[in-house]
Amino acid sequence: MYFIKARDRIGRQVKKRLGPVADWPNRKAQDALRDYLTDLGRAPATDGSTTFGEAAKAWLRYVEHDRQRAPSTVRDYRNTVNAYLEPRWGDRRLGEITVNDVDALRAELLEALSARTVQKTLVLVHGIYRLAQRRGWASVNPAAEAERVTLKRRIEFAVLSPVEVQAVARATTNEQDAALILVAAFTGLRLSELRALRWRDVDFANHLVHVRRSYTGTVERAPKSGAARSVPLIDQAAKALDGLSRREDHVGVDDRVFVGDGGVPLSDKLIRTALYDALEAAKIDRDRGTGKDFVFHDLRHTFGTLAVQAFPLTDVKAYMGHADIQTTMIYVHHSPQGNAADRLGALVTAAETGTKTGTRGYPTKRTQANPR
Repeated sequence: MYFIKARDRIGRQVKKRLGPVADWPNRKAQDALRDYLTDLGRAPATDGSTTFGEAAKAWLRYVEHDRQRAPSTVRDYRNTVNAYLEPRWGDRRLGEITVNDVDALRAELLEALSARTVQKTLVLVHGIYRLAQRRGWASVNPAAEAERVTLKRRIEFAVLSPVEVQAVARATTNEQDAALILVAAFTGLRLSELRALRWRDVDFANHLVHVRRSYTGTVERAPKSGAARSVPLIDQAAKALDGLSRREDHVGVDDRVFVGDGGVPLSDKLIRTALYDALEAAKIDRDRGTGKDFVFHDLRHTFGTLAVQAFPLTDVKAYMGHADIQTTMIYVHHSPQGNAADRLGALVTAAETGTKTGTRGYPTKRTQANPR
């Protein structure tokens, strides 16, 4: 028996029986299949019966296969759909959901979730409807006109001082954990980027770490920014990596720097546990005055607060792989220059006396009063 088996434009499986093989020579069956797929592509996308649940499934397939989103991202999207959207709207037709429905969802979620989580959920709804409009399943996007969620950019977060970083590294139980903490705090690499780091990425000669890949879950891919970058390798981190490079195995150029048993990527759970145990051993309170426990990602924030004191913002943006400068600016707000008043005062004094100033705002050694 010959069958046609395919998926329609919203991802529903369609199965059609053509007839016995004896009545359908192979060429005739291939022609029927071609005609069916052509008709499927030309047919009206929907008769108005497409449900939100069907559109959401199609959107999840789209972001996973067409947009090539990271598996962890797709997993988060799917969890959001299953937790907050499918139970509420899964069986409703797309055209039945109104702006008021989206506003009601927003208000309900804000009572139980953070503003950022609610915003991400509404953005997801917007994306589902945009795809539905492109495919002709919906004429209106209710999420486009719904009330927005106001977010305040977080400028308070936990960081460690350089002395504390060293103390935590000393409190670890092995050389690899110590090196990992130092590299994380003094290069700003994300946890996924540390797990993917290989020895060929460590450039001791030029004092650089090249960030080329990330490893999340069991998938290795490009870094979050989508592009490779290079980060300064200071002596404290370089010394730790140099010591680690002298271990007995897993030191080839293609080997990972931080490895588990047998050279496999180090588990993110083990990495976090090692940090938290070291914080406790070093007697450093995980609540750094922010009301939240210090987490591994705060080592990246530690680098950011140090870097803005040493480099121009545009350089820090590049080092951290930020998509926009506003993200980098949070570190300026968190750790303003300690000598800002002295530098500003020096500029005012120089203007009053007619002396020249250096690039950092202080009077130069060779000064000359304005003859006028």
